[in-house]
Parts: sequence; C-alpha cells; structure tokens
Amino acid sequence: MSTVFTKIINGELPGRFVYRDDTVAAFLSIEPVRYGHTLIVPVAEVDKWTEIPQPTFNAMNEVAQLVGRAIIDVFGSERAGYLIAGFEVPHTHIHVFPADDMSGYDLSSAMAADATDPAEMDSAAQRLREALGVGEDGYPA
Repeated sequence: MSTVFTKIINGELPGRFVYRDDTVAAFLSIEPVRYGHTLIVPVAEVDKWTEIPQPTFNAMNEVAQLVGRAIIDVFGSERAGYLIAGFEVPHTHIHVFPADDMSGYDLSSAMAADATDPAEMDSAAQRLREALGVGEDGYPA
C-alpha cells in the first residue's frame, strides 16, 4: 500500500509543493511547528533513512539546504531547523522549518492540521516557491 507521501507526490492527495524533481519532492507539513515547515521526501518509498541509496540521500540534503536557505530568507528566522524523525509516516522525510530556538525540534508541539490557517499555509508555500524559483507544482518555473 502506498504511503500518504506517495499519494501526495502522485496527486492522489493535496499537497503544497515548494520543490520537485524526479528524485525528491518538498511540500509543506500539514502539522507544522511553524508556518513554512517543509518535508523533504524521496519520490521512491524508503522507510528508513539509513536504507536510502547514497545518491538519493545526497539529493535530499541538497534540496534541504535550498529550502532551508529560502526559509531563513522568507520567514526571517535565525536558522533553519533540520530533523529526521521517521516515526510518523513509513516514508523517509527530512523536516526543515524556521528556527529561532530548540522548540521546533519537539514535533509533539506541532499545530494540528485543523488548527492551521489555510490562507497562511498557502502564503507560506507561495513565498517559498517564489524564493526557490519554482511553479505551483514545485517544478522549476
């Protein structure tokens, strides 16, 4: 059975993409620690990050750096947080989020999906896409 991330990548579920290529997709978390919280996901389903082929892992980290720089610029945060947890969905993903302190590293404090403001989520996605020079689908414009 496909993971929720595969369903988002395949367009079966909605997603706010901020980057996409043949190997990696990046879209906003529906349960962000802060607006702009992005998940960097391999297109291929791999449960554990320790099992990802090195070229895919390298590509994910390149995208994480691009998104992290954009997050700092767009949201004015001191840093971009980076976290691999891997228990929420059995599909490897890197969390990248605006960080001014360690609070974002506690994913249990994330906003519930129904507590986020859809307009704020759309704005965060659009601002990141503009900073990254990609279209609404996440592919280069």
